Amino acid sequence: MTKRRQWPVALTIAGSDSGGGAGIQADLKTFAALGVHGTSAIACLTAQNPRRILGVEPCSPKMLRQQMEAVVEELEPVAVKTGMLFSVENISVVAKFFRNSKLNIKDLKLIIDPVMVSTSGARLLEPAAEKVMREKLLPLATLVTPNLDEAEILAEQKIRSPEQMRAAAREIYSLFGCAVLLKGGHMKNSREALDVFFDGETELILSAPFVRGVSTHGTGCTYSAAICAALALGHDLPAAVEIGKNFITEAISASYKIGKHFALGQLKNSDCAAGKTGTHLSHLKSGCSCCS
Repeated sequence: MTKRRQWPVALTIAGSDSGGGAGIQADLKTFAALGVHGTSAIACLTAQNPRRILGVEPCSPKMLRQQMEAVVEELEPVAVKTGMLFSVENISVVAKFFRNSKLNIKDLKLIIDPVMVSTSGARLLEPAAEKVMREKLLPLATLVTPNLDEAEILAEQKIRSPEQMRAAAREIYSLFGCAVLLKGGHMKNSREALDVFFDGETELILSAPFVRGVSTHGTGCTYSAAICAALALGHDLPAAVEIGKNFITEAISASYKIGKHFALGQLKNSDCAAGKTGTHLSHLKSGCSCCS
């Protein structure tokens, strides 16, 4: 009899992207590429393409809760990520579910991609929902993964340099008590895609060369999904972040054309996990004042 491999389960709670490049669609592709079974709970529908978002319609809180209950009942996830939740009601439902669930929140790895602002600058979170995210959801997180705009909102400070990224990551950690991966890929005048990880003890500076001539969509979703998958596979958090950085760097490099736009490439090997993508990683102690 054939012995079948047991796949770990990861859950994404996010929005659906009708263009197929971000959200639930990107998360499930990423889980599969890294050898993790992907489950999903759709928090909102979006009418979007790589150029713009035409409309957003949140799922009812009852249906969102039932999706999560259905998954957990038979397919208990090792790691969970949230993406676009959009509304006060749905953020509250997700936070309550993980506070009250039979799942042991100490063992469950919960990745929060705050999805407040899109790459194009569009707001993807109702204004009133920010307070609920801060108070109810972020304190449950294992890791929060804001982009520069989102980090400025969470830390309430401007970020214009790598040193300010490090300061903002520390501030977010002190506010919410969770590890932080601050993504600096859109920093102006930077020669590299630079990210900062801080968990209260360990600081990682992750950098990779910019891939020129490619405008991508869904990088934040894919990055956080890769970290979630790596955690589901048993890696610790710093290693999972490095795997995620390698995965997104390779996916951008392997981008392909769809119509007038680009889509992130799908990996066919484990180079991302083996660190063969050109990503540079610096380990810094929390008291170090230099930035390399």
